[in-house]
Amino acid sequence: MKLLLAVALLGVALASAGAQNSEAPTGFDNKSNGVVDDAIHQADQDKFDEVEGVAEGLGPLYNAQACRECHQNPTPGGTSQITELRVGHQGPDHRFHNPDIPIAHGTEVIAGRTLVNDRAICPNAAFATTEIQEHVPETELIRTTRVALGLLGDGYVEAVADQTLVELARKQCKETHHKICGQVLYVPIVEAPRETGVGRFGWKDQHASLVSFSGDAYLNEMGITTRLFPDEVTKLCNTAPEPNDPPGPDGLDDIDHFARFIRASKAPARDSKLAQTSKAGKGSELFNKIGCAICHVRTLTTAPVGTKVNGGTFTIPEALGGKTFYPYSDFLLHDVGTGDGIAVPMVEHYGQKMYQIAWKNFSPDDFQAAQNKIRTAPLWGVRFRNRLMHDGTSPTLRDAVLRHSGEAGEVNRRFQRLSQNDQEAIVEFLSSL
Repeated sequence: MKLLLAVALLGVALASAGAQNSEAPTGFDNKSNGVVDDAIHQADQDKFDEVEGVAEGLGPLYNAQACRECHQNPTPGGTSQITELRVGHQGPDHRFHNPDIPIAHGTEVIAGRTLVNDRAICPNAAFATTEIQEHVPETELIRTTRVALGLLGDGYVEAVADQTLVELARKQCKETHHKICGQVLYVPIVEAPRETGVGRFGWKDQHASLVSFSGDAYLNEMGITTRLFPDEVTKLCNTAPEPNDPPGPDGLDDIDHFARFIRASKAPARDSKLAQTSKAGKGSELFNKIGCAICHVRTLTTAPVGTKVNGGTFTIPEALGGKTFYPYSDFLLHDVGTGDGIAVPMVEHYGQKMYQIAWKNFSPDDFQAAQNKIRTAPLWGVRFRNRLMHDGTSPTLRDAVLRHSGEAGEVNRRFQRLSQNDQEAIVEFLSSL
């Protein structure tokens, strides 16, 4: 009872903090949330949807040809069935180590990444005998897939103050008597050298900034170099001028447009019909009662208008400041028994000059400590997925719930002790999100 009371009090505190704030708009209409006008938002979406070719810098190693290829359901920026492959191994020091992946018949080795790209631009007409397809060496015994994440509403997530997440982690740990303790991870802001922020994007919380997140994905998922990530993973078969993505006449490059598109996207809306059913309403109450909301926090509030975030590179505008939204996540790292054992690869996510910069509040040991932890999956928009959990191997909501252990073990046991009807009510509630 003490634990459940603590959860209730935490929810009241969060709700009270946002009592004077307005609601974040929701929907799937491809309209702007007010960060920019609809015409600019559509132009940014066109950049997000654009299919890249070799002439534009695609590859040499890549997974997708456009952002929307991995973020589309039900609309650009949404979720996806696409997965990526990550591998590595544990060394004799009992720490996670990135793989060394040979390409081109062993003449070059790809290092500093855990991502294994599925596609390559050659062999082709110009490079008929250059074989650069990546294959996993037998030595890399830590292996996992990760599903692509939805991006809709992430402008509000970016606008949550670091201290809000830090305080949430502290309260969570204290009020559950250290049974559930989300880890805060300070990560580099690539566009603001030396500055770090509280990670909240990616399955490992590897980014705090949508510009950093966009630059990372553009290089590692599509092979497009930018001002933030100017170095190709391999130069074999590469003919496009560097960086592949120079600024346009407006001074913005593609990753600026991607970040602005995400910032201007509306939060995922609930299924309005299902949300109004008595069964979903009962499930919502049980969701709180058994403790799911400890990590899947219903309500968060963004920082005030004018607050500078991301090392001072972004000022929260009126459309994002002081907004209450409902992500059903604490955006913290937890060990719920499904961790893949992979630590964040520094060079992959922060660039080849990562270790030449003295980052504030940065600790490699914190990244190693999180190797078996995963960011709490935001449940807004979960109804658009049929491949659940970080690896996409749970095909139903019930399967996903029952996989929870570790910090979530006691909550899972409470779920299993519920009657069949009560369990179905929780699944119905989740199906409305």
